[in-house]
Amino acid sequence: MNAKGAPRFRGFSAGSHPSGKPRPEALRQLESAGIATEGLRSKSWDEFAVAGAPQIDFIFTVCDNAAHEVCPVWPGHPMTAHWGIADPAAVTGTPEEIARAFAEAFTILRRRIELFLALPLATLDAMALQQRLNQIGKS
Repeated sequence: MNAKGAPRFRGFSAGSHPSGKPRPEALRQLESAGIATEGLRSKSWDEFAVAGAPQIDFIFTVCDNAAHEVCPVWPGHPMTAHWGIADPAAVTGTPEEIARAFAEAFTILRRRIELFLALPLATLDAMALQQRLNQIGKS
């Protein structure tokens, strides 16, 4: 989101059970796509649900497991959508198979972000926007 949506959007990434450090495969995938990785860290979504956290307008849950977890109550009640993908961090196998899983996840998310950024946000009411966000998550 930061690479394609700036300066209009600023994206954050967090999870329910952060590992403490970003996966090297994820960092390599971002770097191979020309996306800066400096300063990236593994963090809990709890950081974004407390006073003083950045204002969040949209929440996209992405891992298949996240659809069944209880999410925090987000300040400002941002619009949410589930864009489930298979969690590449759960893949086992050869280094090539794991790298392929991260590449596939990246490709799916990049496409969904591109679709989101192409939406005519200024002309959509909340109900229509929510419907489009949910449709993107199924693409």
